[in-house]
Amino acid sequence: MVAQESYPSPTLRANRVSENRSATLEEALQKFSQQVPAEQLEQLDRYCQLLWDWNSRMNLTRHTDYDLFVSRDLLDTLRLATHLRADTDVLDVGTGGGVPGVLLAILRPDLRVSLAESVGKKAKAVDDIVGQLDLPVPVYAARAESILDDFRFDTLVARAVGPLWKMMKWFEDHWASIGELLLIKGPGWVDERAEARHRGWTKQVALRKIDSYPTPGRDQDSVILRLVFSATAERETLE
Repeated sequence: MVAQESYPSPTLRANRVSENRSATLEEALQKFSQQVPAEQLEQLDRYCQLLWDWNSRMNLTRHTDYDLFVSRDLLDTLRLATHLRADTDVLDVGTGGGVPGVLLAILRPDLRVSLAESVGKKAKAVDDIVGQLDLPVPVYAARAESILDDFRFDTLVARAVGPLWKMMKWFEDHWASIGELLLIKGPGWVDERAEARHRGWTKQVALRKIDSYPTPGRDQDSVILRLVFSATAERETLE
């Protein structure tokens, strides 16, 4: 007689996954070896609750538990924050639910952060979030390009907004209003760079990888790319 293999029921498997999830933000920070000052911990936790409440009404994020928040959103923002000079003006392009812009405003209160979100209902949601967090963060319900018609920023930041060539094209006429563009990208950035080069955009914009770091649950590193306008862009575009 052949013994039958026993598999846990879907409910039991779900419960096991749930049991492994961090119950608090502090627990998730410990799990992924991340640290934030105690005064920022409360704000970050409040941000999560506000974001997840809005997310029940519209699609703002897929990271709806503390583990995903810390290992994706917070980790990316903490790495990005180390590359921003003190006392600078930062615009988050296509902020969605506020990553990385709202998190930067919490983690780096020395920065002057603004948010751009062209989808009106998302802009309304994130404006409510920053209002309830009492953060001095303007929210523009507009594309970043239109904001750059009237304002200049030291740094633009973005995550999961568009491929490299598209972002180079979007800001083609606005580099005079941009000091630098910092992008958080996954391992597919190498293919994106090849596409941008094929389309000729790297002749105008120099691109450099300035950071690389492991992301829990992924086989390959995430990166931070720095883009600046340059007349000698091709020679300056390095891995």
